[in-house]
Amino acid sequence: MTTRWRGAAVAAGAVGLVVVPLGVGAGYAWDAAAPGPSAVAAAPVADEFPQLTPAVAAQLDEAVLKVLKEARVPGVTVALSAPGKGEYVRSFGVADKATGAPMRTDMNMRIGSVTKTFTVTALLQLVDAGKAGLDDPIGKYVAGVPNGDRITLRELAGMRSGLFNYSEDEGFFKALTGDPRRPFTPQELLGYSFRHPVRFEPNAKFEYCNTNLILLGLVVEKVSGTPLDRYVNDRVVKPAGLRHTLFPADARFPSPHAQGYTDQTASGKTEDAADWNPSWGWAAGAMISDLDDLRSWARTLATGTLLTPATQAQRLKVVPALPGAGYGLGIFDVQGWIGHNGSLPGYGALVVYLPQSQATLVLLLNTDIGYEGSEPSTVFGEAITRIVTPQHVFSLPAQPVTGQ
Repeated sequence: MTTRWRGAAVAAGAVGLVVVPLGVGAGYAWDAAAPGPSAVAAAPVADEFPQLTPAVAAQLDEAVLKVLKEARVPGVTVALSAPGKGEYVRSFGVADKATGAPMRTDMNMRIGSVTKTFTVTALLQLVDAGKAGLDDPIGKYVAGVPNGDRITLRELAGMRSGLFNYSEDEGFFKALTGDPRRPFTPQELLGYSFRHPVRFEPNAKFEYCNTNLILLGLVVEKVSGTPLDRYVNDRVVKPAGLRHTLFPADARFPSPHAQGYTDQTASGKTEDAADWNPSWGWAAGAMISDLDDLRSWARTLATGTLLTPATQAQRLKVVPALPGAGYGLGIFDVQGWIGHNGSLPGYGALVVYLPQSQATLVLLLNTDIGYEGSEPSTVFGEAITRIVTPQHVFSLPAQPVTGQ
């Protein structure tokens, strides 16, 4: 989902801050008592992923260019691959609308709610070390949380806390858009949430919420005795072998990077958000990465190489979140594709892995402006997977914004 604070759909999220579902802003809700289809599609008996031949590449080119034009996305980079099947790695469009500089595959990008996968990995490492328990109440680590004696770390990571999403607070929206280069502290972000009543009892249903990740970031800091950015960079990013992935401590944005375009502004007009301060997303959406690192991270995340098998199994135990999509501990399963999406002002990302084919799909965009009620990364993901994995189409339905 995205970490977006308002606007259309989310399914996987970003801080989109907040992905819709893989995001940070808009919310998705799922009632545990409501009937519905299984969240995860059954895996086929045989590997059906196609060879990425020139003919298939031509189909993919056509599909991506169609979405690029229809959704008015400035630029997008796509990487699709599977062992023994070849790879498809392309950039389309422009990285900078002012200069016309083309989008490139080596650019650094803000990844929004994909950050959640790193924060939850950090938490689960501490669980593996016996320093925290998934069924511990958040009140054990952070004081002043509504229902903090009953909301567990597991429910926070699984988006089932019932807390209000700070990125949907009107005061937050005005503060951010009024001065998008200002820093926010985690405590300020929680303040926007805690001024609202809880939305439901702990574990009653699924609802995507960036507040949950801010709290988990504070847990990592308290338990490890290390600032979150330093812990993630040293204990998650480096062991994963990622060379161009960064949890920034400020607004720095390494070059080369694409400019990012958003309409989540005070005026409602589209602006370049490349130098906006991502601290408002913090543990839910502040990170930066590039294509090669995210292709590697997709597999690491889905296979759990930084965690014990038992803990990874808990992470991947999903509950229904949306039709065709389930959510585990900071991770989506959308028709068999495991990973997360991300969205924050100016940028969008999708980082997913299909286990039975060992296939990886990564998308990086320089806009978060929705198209027909969906995150633009979802529209690209659906178009691509309809071609290569028609039994596993990455599709996240649009949902109304909640909590306003």
